[in-house]
Amino acid sequence: MREKSIELLNKAVADELAAVHQYMYFHFHCDDQGYDLLANLFKRTAIEEMLHVEKLAERILFLKGEVDMVAGEDVKKIHDVREMLEMGVSMETSSAIDYNNWANICAANADAVTKKVFEALVEDEERHMNQFEDELENMKKFGDNYLALQSIERSKSNAIGRPPVE
Repeated sequence: MREKSIELLNKAVADELAAVHQYMYFHFHCDDQGYDLLANLFKRTAIEEMLHVEKLAERILFLKGEVDMVAGEDVKKIHDVREMLEMGVSMETSSAIDYNNWANICAANADAVTKKVFEALVEDEERHMNQFEDELENMKKFGDNYLALQSIERSKSNAIGRPPVE
Protein backbone atom coordinates (compact mmCIF):
# COMPACT_ATOMS: atom_id res chain seq x y z
CA MET A 1 0.00 0.00 0.00
CA ARG A 2 2.58 2.59 1.08
CA GLU A 3 4.92 1.91 -1.82
CA LYS A 4 2.23 2.48 -4.46
CA SER A 5 1.00 5.66 -2.75
CA ILE A 6 4.57 6.99 -2.45
CA GLU A 7 5.17 6.23 -6.13
CA LEU A 8 2.01 8.11 -7.18
CA LEU A 9 2.72 11.00 -4.83
CA ASN A 10 6.22 11.37 -6.30
CA LYS A 11 4.77 11.36 -9.83
CA ALA A 12 2.53 14.20 -8.70
CA VAL A 13 5.52 16.05 -7.21
CA ALA A 14 7.27 15.81 -10.60
CA ASP A 15 4.16 17.12 -12.39
CA GLU A 16 3.69 19.97 -9.93
CA LEU A 17 7.35 21.02 -10.10
CA ALA A 18 7.14 21.04 -13.90
CA ALA A 19 4.03 23.24 -13.64
CA VAL A 20 5.80 25.64 -11.25
CA HIS A 21 8.68 26.07 -13.69
CA GLN A 22 6.40 26.43 -16.73
CA TYR A 23 4.05 28.93 -15.12
CA MET A 24 6.89 31.05 -13.77
CA TYR A 25 8.39 31.11 -17.27
CA PHE A 26 5.02 32.31 -18.59
CA HIS A 27 4.84 34.85 -15.75
CA PHE A 28 8.23 36.31 -16.70
CA HIS A 29 7.29 36.66 -20.35
CA CYS A 30 3.82 38.11 -19.73
CA ASP A 31 5.34 40.56 -17.27
CA ASP A 32 8.01 41.54 -19.80
CA GLN A 33 5.30 42.23 -22.40
CA GLY A 34 3.29 44.38 -19.98
CA TYR A 35 0.42 41.92 -19.50
CA ASP A 36 0.14 42.42 -15.75
CA LEU A 37 -3.14 40.56 -15.21
CA LEU A 38 -1.96 37.46 -17.05
CA ALA A 39 1.51 37.67 -15.50
CA ASN A 40 -0.06 37.68 -12.05
CA LEU A 41 -2.41 34.81 -12.92
CA PHE A 42 0.55 32.66 -13.94
CA LYS A 43 2.53 33.71 -10.85
CA ARG A 44 -0.36 32.96 -8.45
CA THR A 45 -0.93 29.60 -10.14
CA ALA A 46 2.77 28.73 -9.82
CA ILE A 47 2.65 29.56 -6.11
CA GLU A 48 -0.40 27.32 -5.66
CA GLU A 49 1.45 24.53 -7.46
CA MET A 50 4.37 25.01 -5.02
CA LEU A 51 1.93 24.58 -2.16
CA HIS A 52 0.76 21.35 -3.80
CA VAL A 53 4.35 20.10 -3.79
CA GLU A 54 4.51 20.85 -0.08
CA LYS A 55 1.30 18.88 0.66
CA LEU A 56 2.51 15.97 -1.44
CA ALA A 57 5.93 15.96 0.24
CA GLU A 58 4.37 16.01 3.70
CA ARG A 59 2.29 12.96 2.82
CA ILE A 60 5.30 11.13 1.33
CA LEU A 61 7.33 11.77 4.48
CA PHE A 62 4.44 10.66 6.68
CA LEU A 63 4.41 7.38 4.73
CA LYS A 64 8.19 7.12 5.41
CA GLY A 65 9.07 7.64 1.77
CA GLU A 66 11.67 9.79 0.05
CA VAL A 67 10.58 12.91 -1.82
CA ASP A 68 11.96 12.98 -5.37
CA MET A 69 12.41 16.67 -6.20
CA VAL A 70 12.77 16.30 -9.96
CA ALA A 71 10.52 18.17 -12.40
CA GLY A 72 8.65 15.91 -14.78
CA GLU A 73 9.26 17.91 -17.96
CA ASP A 74 11.47 20.65 -19.34
CA VAL A 75 10.08 24.16 -19.71
CA LYS A 76 8.57 24.83 -23.14
CA LYS A 77 9.81 28.11 -24.61
CA ILE A 78 6.42 29.60 -25.53
CA HIS A 79 6.04 33.38 -25.94
CA ASP A 80 2.58 33.59 -27.52
CA VAL A 81 -0.02 34.26 -24.82
CA ARG A 82 -2.76 32.18 -26.45
CA GLU A 83 -0.38 29.21 -26.66
CA MET A 84 0.59 29.74 -23.00
CA LEU A 85 -3.04 29.61 -21.91
CA GLU A 86 -3.79 26.61 -24.13
CA MET A 87 -0.82 24.77 -22.65
CA GLY A 88 -2.05 25.69 -19.16
CA VAL A 89 -5.47 24.22 -19.92
CA SER A 90 -3.84 21.07 -21.27
CA MET A 91 -1.53 20.68 -18.26
CA GLU A 92 -4.33 21.21 -15.74
CA THR A 93 -6.68 18.84 -17.58
CA SER A 94 -4.03 16.13 -17.67
CA SER A 95 -3.24 16.59 -13.96
CA ALA A 96 -6.93 16.42 -13.00
CA ILE A 97 -7.35 13.17 -14.94
CA ASP A 98 -4.21 11.66 -13.39
CA TYR A 99 -5.12 12.72 -9.86
CA ASN A 100 -8.65 11.33 -10.21
CA ASN A 101 -7.20 8.01 -11.38
CA TRP A 102 -4.59 7.99 -8.64
CA ALA A 103 -7.23 8.76 -5.99
CA ASN A 104 -9.08 5.64 -7.15
CA ILE A 105 -5.91 3.55 -7.00
CA CYS A 106 -5.23 4.77 -3.45
CA ALA A 107 -8.81 3.96 -2.45
CA ALA A 108 -8.40 0.45 -3.87
CA ASN A 109 -5.23 0.10 -1.77
CA ALA A 110 -6.97 1.23 1.44
CA ASP A 111 -5.15 4.58 1.63
CA ALA A 112 -8.03 6.98 2.25
CA VAL A 113 -5.82 9.91 3.30
CA THR A 114 -3.74 9.93 0.11
CA LYS A 115 -6.99 9.53 -1.83
CA LYS A 116 -8.24 12.74 -0.18
CA VAL A 117 -4.98 14.54 -1.00
CA PHE A 118 -5.42 13.69 -4.68
CA GLU A 119 -9.11 14.66 -4.63
CA ALA A 120 -8.25 18.07 -3.16
CA LEU A 121 -5.65 18.57 -5.90
CA VAL A 122 -8.25 17.76 -8.56
CA GLU A 123 -10.41 20.60 -7.28
CA ASP A 124 -7.51 23.08 -7.54
CA GLU A 125 -6.43 21.85 -10.99
CA GLU A 126 -9.99 22.21 -12.31
CA ARG A 127 -10.14 25.78 -10.95
CA HIS A 128 -6.82 26.62 -12.65
CA MET A 129 -8.09 25.09 -15.89
CA ASN A 130 -11.24 27.21 -15.66
CA GLN A 131 -9.21 30.39 -15.08
CA PHE A 132 -7.08 29.71 -18.16
CA GLU A 133 -10.19 28.91 -20.22
CA ASP A 134 -11.78 32.19 -19.08
CA GLU A 135 -8.71 34.10 -20.27
CA LEU A 136 -8.81 32.30 -23.63
CA GLU A 137 -12.48 33.24 -23.91
CA ASN A 138 -11.61 36.88 -23.15
CA MET A 139 -8.98 36.83 -25.88
CA LYS A 140 -11.51 35.36 -28.30
CA LYS A 141 -14.21 37.84 -27.31
CA PHE A 142 -12.04 40.98 -27.27
CA GLY A 143 -9.33 39.99 -29.75
CA ASP A 144 -5.98 41.75 -29.75
CA ASN A 145 -7.55 44.60 -27.78
CA TYR A 146 -7.57 42.39 -24.67
CA LEU A 147 -3.78 42.24 -24.49
CA ALA A 148 -3.35 45.82 -25.68
CA LEU A 149 -5.55 47.09 -22.83
CA GLN A 150 -3.37 45.31 -20.26
CA SER A 151 -0.22 46.81 -21.76
CA ILE A 152 -1.77 50.29 -21.90
CA GLU A 153 -2.83 50.03 -18.25
CA ARG A 154 0.80 49.38 -17.27
CA SER A 155 1.97 52.34 -19.34
CA LYS A 156 -0.58 54.59 -17.64
CA SER A 157 0.51 53.34 -14.20
CA ASN A 158 4.16 53.93 -15.03
CA ALA A 159 3.43 57.43 -16.32
CA ILE A 160 1.86 58.52 -13.04
CA GLY A 161 4.35 56.62 -10.87
CA ARG A 162 1.85 54.06 -9.59
CA PRO A 163 2.86 50.41 -9.16
CA PRO A 164 1.29 47.93 -11.63
CA VAL A 165 -1.94 46.09 -10.80
CA GLU A 166 -1.43 42.89 -8.82
